[in-house]
Amino acid sequence: MEKNSINPWQWQNDRSYVQAVEVIHPSATLYISGQTAIDAHGKSSTGNMETQLIKAIQNLEKIVEEAGFECKNIVRLNIYTTSTDQFFSCFDIFQNWITRHNIQQASTVLEVKRLFETLKIELEATVIK
Repeated sequence: MEKNSINPWQWQNDRSYVQAVEVIHPSATLYISGQTAIDAHGKSSTGNMETQLIKAIQNLEKIVEEAGFECKNIVRLNIYTTSTDQFFSCFDIFQNWITRHNIQQASTVLEVKRLFETLKIELEATVIK
């Protein structure tokens, strides 16, 4: 598998994503449903955005690892949030996670009116091998 980032500009580098990802000859593709701050018993978090973002990242990592993939091979990551202001107030947590795993993903951030129950953030990913 070969992966190439396409960035005709430099400004997106400070925002922790790439404009496009080309994948050549992947051996497998994993499409992950939106991961949120739900615990192992199915209980939705009532915590703040920071707490929920951390838990959503942990849940996403768990799915990736259990499927035998690696976070560094996330090529698409959509972020749904009930408040972009709150999400960007703890964006450093997201950026540090991206940096730690050397992820170079195409991304879209969408503010939505509502997520399930008390949830504030949802991470939807595509990962390749």
